[in-house]
Amino acid sequence: MGWGRDETEEERADRRWNELLQEVRVAQTGGQVLLAFLLGAAFAPRFEELTTPQVYLYILTVALGAASTGALIGPVTLHRFVTGRRLKPETVDLASILTVIGLFLLLCTITCAMLLITLLVLGTTTAYWIVLALFVWFVLCWFALPIYALWRQKRDRRRGRVGRAPLTRPTDPGS
Repeated sequence: MGWGRDETEEERADRRWNELLQEVRVAQTGGQVLLAFLLGAAFAPRFEELTTPQVYLYILTVALGAASTGALIGPVTLHRFVTGRRLKPETVDLASILTVIGLFLLLCTITCAMLLITLLVLGTTTAYWIVLALFVWFVLCWFALPIYALWRQKRDRRRGRVGRAPLTRPTDPGS
């Protein structure tokens, strides 16, 4: 059994585009809901209680949220401008880059929003530790795991293994 699928370059680009759209829809929704919340927060009564550094953190958070939204919507405009010009593989590659950038910016937005909220609620250095733990968790889930999968595939190919080795625990030799 060989690697990959029996598909043309165009079929592969179409499949990758459809998969990318499904992924972007999830990230866009989360990012847009967060940005809407952040934009509305400035009109909340407690907003006046923010210190100057917290106001700057709020502005940074809103800017990151807007940048994330822009990057995550970017694939749509990219596709709209180049559709019908036989650039689907290139479009998918560029849209993938925009998506990863958008996810990184969304991570920064979530981190800053969590920091602002935990500082308001706790007002102590505990807030920094909580946010750091959440940041590390997101990095592990969103970036480290995919990088590990790519590294593992590259390692297996160097060792001459074909096919896909499942991510399972080793079996107990005593059983």
